[in-house]
Amino acid sequence: MNVAPASAQAGNYPDRPIKLIVSAAPGGTTDLTARMIAEPLGRALGQSVVVDNKPGGAGTIAAQLVTRSEADGYTLLLQYSGYQVITPLITPNLSWDPIKDFAPVANVLSAPQVLVVRSDLPYKTLKELVAADKKEPGKLNYASSGVGSLQQVSTELLNQMAGTKFTHIPYNGTGPAMKDLLGGSVDMTMTTPPPLLPQIAAGKLRPLAMTGKSRLPSLPDVPTAAEAGFPDLLVSSWFAMYAPAGTPPEVVNKLTKEIEAIMKTPEFRKKAESLGAEAQYMGPAELGDFTKQELKRWDTVVKAANISVQ
Repeated sequence: MNVAPASAQAGNYPDRPIKLIVSAAPGGTTDLTARMIAEPLGRALGQSVVVDNKPGGAGTIAAQLVTRSEADGYTLLLQYSGYQVITPLITPNLSWDPIKDFAPVANVLSAPQVLVVRSDLPYKTLKELVAADKKEPGKLNYASSGVGSLQQVSTELLNQMAGTKFTHIPYNGTGPAMKDLLGGSVDMTMTTPPPLLPQIAAGKLRPLAMTGKSRLPSLPDVPTAAEAGFPDLLVSSWFAMYAPAGTPPEVVNKLTKEIEAIMKTPEFRKKAESLGAEAQYMGPAELGDFTKQELKRWDTVVKAANISVQ
């Protein structure tokens, strides 16, 4: 466990810029979340919060960098839930622990998954899609951003609930997956709204259901999974901030209070909504408990689907 220097425990935090390590490349929802919170957080703290993208290794490069940093509040992690709670379940001999190596700070955004098919396919509802697969099991396939991605485990959860056998086609990222989906090589995907909304608006993809508790303002005509007949298909990607384990509680508390205040502003909430996401604050204790619950939930799905990275 990292030990914080005495200076971090004094009342002068922060007295220099803070580095916010992001586990994904620029342009995705993880990066957008980091940039949404970094600028106003920097203003509130009186020091710049510098976004530093460190993609790779399904979140491991960023996680390792943060866990090996001083526990002084000057190096933080903006992490995607798929990396924080699924990578540890499917990766043998992982060099970091999602619970022991981190001090939870705050959840910033949560976004449901949206299940879409190519618009040239005949399916208008999720029940029609499920019925088609049951008629010819495994003929329909789905794209994901990689083995163990939330896109994969969400669709495998649907397979388990519906008794379907949608075939997994993994890609190296959402971009290549979307390219082949739009090009007709694959039939469907389930992912967060940002990369889907322009293609839905252009009529290239047809949304069948979304996995939140309520409909999205940006997609008001798309039913929830519960409305579509699958009430237990509740899945959200979440994007949360962590500090290295051992970061002083007073530093964590200062960060989380400022983040909570920022997230309550109309400006922040409007930005979140434009992404098809929700400004869903969780403080350190709640985020810590939620992380453990998510690990337990997805462990069951991962084992049933036999998902692993060798």
